[in-house]
Amino acid sequence: MDITFQAKLLRALQEKEIIRIGSNKIVKTDCRIIVATNRNLIDEVKKGNFREDLYYRLFGLPVELPPLRERGKDIILLAKYFIESFCKDNELPNFTLTPAAQKKLLAYSYPGNIRELKSIVELAAVMTNEDDIDEDVITFSTSDPLPDALSEEMTLKQYTHRIISIYLKKYDDNIKLVADKLDIGQSTIYRMIKEMK
Repeated sequence: MDITFQAKLLRALQEKEIIRIGSNKIVKTDCRIIVATNRNLIDEVKKGNFREDLYYRLFGLPVELPPLRERGKDIILLAKYFIESFCKDNELPNFTLTPAAQKKLLAYSYPGNIRELKSIVELAAVMTNEDDIDEDVITFSTSDPLPDALSEEMTLKQYTHRIISIYLKKYDDNIKLVADKLDIGQSTIYRMIKEMK
């Protein structure tokens, strides 16, 4: 948070009033503040990146939330929730995680925390051709910023063909559904199928 904004926030919290942009009318406030951070604010205060007076104004009941890798079975509960939400949003049948897939998810360290878990299971839901999500469709990021599918050098057209092929296989050659999912025209898919033959 920018240091000048910190001063404005501190004033708003102390005075319990704000002035809207473009106005000179004072608006009284009555609010509760919930603050979340992935940084140690005491260290940030010592470095001069965070105002000490704002730190003490915000300090209330601290809740330490351990990283995902330290929360054991929460990983599976969250993974199931993300899969269920993804399937509902995309009108897919709900997938279940096989025991092997659950074991693989539990063994990973999740440097990207919950957002990474969400991405991993959503990708697995897209890549599976079964009723279940098995360990072979669960892929984790590596030091290489490009996923395995992109590490092979291909032209943009070749990548497009590959993506369309994966979606056609996943959705049983339903061209209209694939066009909707990829947000492209059906004619584009027909043309690509012709080129792939």
